[in-house]
Amino acid sequence: MKTSRFFDDEENNYDAILIVSFGGPEGPDDVMPFLDNVLMGLNVPKPVKVRIGKRYQRFGGISPINRETRSFIQALEIEIQNNGPQLPIYWGNRNWHPMLSDTLNRMADDGIKNAIAYVTSTFSSYSGCRKYREDLYEAIQGVGNPPHIDKLRVGYNHPGFIKAVSDRTRDALESTSVDKEEVVLMFTAHSLPLSMAKCTDYEAQLQEACNLVGQVVGINSWQLVYQSNNASYGEPWLEPDISDALEQVKSSGRSHVVIMPIGFVCDHMEVVLDLDIEAKEQADNLGLQLTRAATVGSHPAYVSMVRELIIERMSKNPDRQYLGRRGANGDYCKPDCCLSGRPGNPKPTLCGIGS
Repeated sequence: MKTSRFFDDEENNYDAILIVSFGGPEGPDDVMPFLDNVLMGLNVPKPVKVRIGKRYQRFGGISPINRETRSFIQALEIEIQNNGPQLPIYWGNRNWHPMLSDTLNRMADDGIKNAIAYVTSTFSSYSGCRKYREDLYEAIQGVGNPPHIDKLRVGYNHPGFIKAVSDRTRDALESTSVDKEEVVLMFTAHSLPLSMAKCTDYEAQLQEACNLVGQVVGINSWQLVYQSNNASYGEPWLEPDISDALEQVKSSGRSHVVIMPIGFVCDHMEVVLDLDIEAKEQADNLGLQLTRAATVGSHPAYVSMVRELIIERMSKNPDRQYLGRRGANGDYCKPDCCLSGRPGNPKPTLCGIGS
């Protein structure tokens, strides 16, 4: 292992694939228990939690994320059946069923010894990387003979991810009634508290990915904006917020906007409500035509990327694919990777140097 760059150049043998996702409620009775899991350990006032819960209840308490994750897993199963490696796929969520701890117990019962995990997040942040690694550590506590777990590197600049995002973006651009030169292309990602953002490469990775997609679709004047800003219960968060960006489009005299939620690999509540409902309503009030591009979801290039990353980790001295100037992310995380920005010592994790 090249600890200087945190790469694993050994030939690894895995006996299972573990998909790790955020999870979401699938009915009205799930919402508050789900939010209790999401907000555990955070100083979130009860009125704020209730307000967040109402966002889910607006859709019958159902988030699309579990449905989307099931579709992705089905697509990945077909991909590996056709192209290998022939490994079983397990699925565990951070915040709702199937819970990660239950899945790891089942893997242990099935005799799984060495698993490779794919976290459904393509950008590095506390929420998208380290928190999952903390939860993996917590989930194996109390599991008899838990499997060893490695984690795939983030694929924000992998050719497969860039192709999938570019295809989705191009489809949205082509569906508008004007030439793409007249369209304002906005990429969105989940906003983060500034103290958290400064501990990660999140913004730099997003800028790189947006630039790569912009080159493919032939638009250099794109904007990176943020959504799902929860600053009402804390400190300042990353800006510009999408609502402010839409106001600026109106002031500029432009009238057509395409939004690509590049920071999200599939639809879930924040994508649907923040973009399809609230941003669309604001755009209508401003007299703007808004088109939302689809998330990568089960796009064949994205699914193939995950398989390729698994093969990469199973190969000795692999050729790591990437686009742009930043290079491939490491296979192992540094000790100070993606810290939360909050006071106190970080929690123990898996999938880092020395894990």
